[in-house]
Amino acid sequence: MNYKILSTALIVIGASFCTMAQTDPLRFNPEKFTAQSIIMPDGERVKYKAYEGIFYVTNVEDSTYQTLNIYVPERLAGVSRVPILLRTYVGGYMASTAKSPSPTDATGRALKEGYVVCIPGSRGSNSIIERNGKTVYTGTAPNGLLDLKAAVRYLRFNDDVIPGESELIFTDGTSAGGAMSSLLGATGNSVEYEVYLKEMGAADTRDDVFAAICYCPITDLNHADMEYEWLYGCTNAGVRHLDDAQMKISDELSAECPEYINSLQLKDKNGNIITADNYKEYLKGFILESVHRALQEGCEIPDTIGFTFYQDKSGPMGGGPRNDRAGNKRPVMGDGRQAPSFGQGNMPRFNNKTDFVTDLDIDKYLTYVASQTPLKTPPAFDQMGVIIDTPSPENKVFGDDRGEAANFTDFSLRHRLHSSSVKLDKEMVDRVAIMNPMNYIGTDKSTVSPNWYIRHGAKDRDTSFLVPLNLATKLMNAGKNVNFALPWNRPHSGDYNLDDLFNWISNTLK
Repeated sequence: MNYKILSTALIVIGASFCTMAQTDPLRFNPEKFTAQSIIMPDGERVKYKAYEGIFYVTNVEDSTYQTLNIYVPERLAGVSRVPILLRTYVGGYMASTAKSPSPTDATGRALKEGYVVCIPGSRGSNSIIERNGKTVYTGTAPNGLLDLKAAVRYLRFNDDVIPGESELIFTDGTSAGGAMSSLLGATGNSVEYEVYLKEMGAADTRDDVFAAICYCPITDLNHADMEYEWLYGCTNAGVRHLDDAQMKISDELSAECPEYINSLQLKDKNGNIITADNYKEYLKGFILESVHRALQEGCEIPDTIGFTFYQDKSGPMGGGPRNDRAGNKRPVMGDGRQAPSFGQGNMPRFNNKTDFVTDLDIDKYLTYVASQTPLKTPPAFDQMGVIIDTPSPENKVFGDDRGEAANFTDFSLRHRLHSSSVKLDKEMVDRVAIMNPMNYIGTDKSTVSPNWYIRHGAKDRDTSFLVPLNLATKLMNAGKNVNFALPWNRPHSGDYNLDDLFNWISNTLK
């Protein structure tokens, strides 16, 4: 081998890299970091390199938010391909700065596991700049999503110099952030975003991700109002205490939902079509699955909120019958299996000595949910001008750069303008469409993530249970690897039960 030629070539390559790093504003500098650490809840100190304040587009409109931070643990995971956790802190569709890792959420746990962490900022409904003496709102839809897609592209563009594997990006978010995570998972490489990303100066590369972690995603916004009223209408005359005007709006929205449910052509795991007629039975299976896990973990389940219990009088190791005392067949859980009989050899020792739940009065259970946290009044999301003038966060994010909020459904626009013929203009229809992951799953319009972890608390009323369940079911129907659950008695929250999450991440990597 001619070592002189080889050494010369290496010098040329090294010089070329340095020149590129100096001239390309989107190139990551691996030498520009500070040494930092966090103390985990168990007292362990996790050390890492912090690369902060990095612009991920060249045409920066809002320098407060269009940056990202990257954190590389001192001890990388002992695997050949280290994943990257991309955690967004978007909430309420508002702007979010690039934050630091937290020892109490998935970012700290990921660093402890030896994974690389990326925390991007993004614009939102409340992000503003001053331009030519005027206040400009920079975060109207779809800008927040575009920022996050640009952050993914930055990671891919710099795959050769950023520790971690850009082919193994796990996105994570809660609430509106859960919606953003679902959109990142569903809209990878879609040409519908390309013109926006080019204008921003995002890296010219892919933006699909390996996995999407979605806690209580507030998504499918153009159908969320009807889904909310269709599900919770059973509480209107009781615990919800709607007045006559609210009741009328609720009834009208609820009446529109069955057509939407039926149009989805969703199927359960046995291939049966899910319709508005059997949807509550389908939902009931997942709630039963949730309560069975809670029983196995020793939770006390009230017998006043809709559940029917079978109690085995023969003791913890007794052979319970296949059906309950009335001869009813054991219920089917969300994954299509029958509820366990807990016969000889597999009976968990429940605190309340209950073998299993045999049935659920779904309306009674929904009344329980509504009694825990007051429900939103109709419309839950596109509320501006229907009964009250106050815009919701979603009205604001679909507004304009002057800060004027806007309706994003025909239903609410008609009611605000008191016209049965008015409809959204094409520009709004297009904006709403590209902010809904349901429009991409099962199509050829994008590269949908193959792996999904979706959680929505079993007493979370911030959106209808239909929203995350439809998302999960459509993904399962499209052949994706979906881990979905309604964790028992969990309110609107995210990054909980991190052992479950990181076990799933570990298994997915395998």
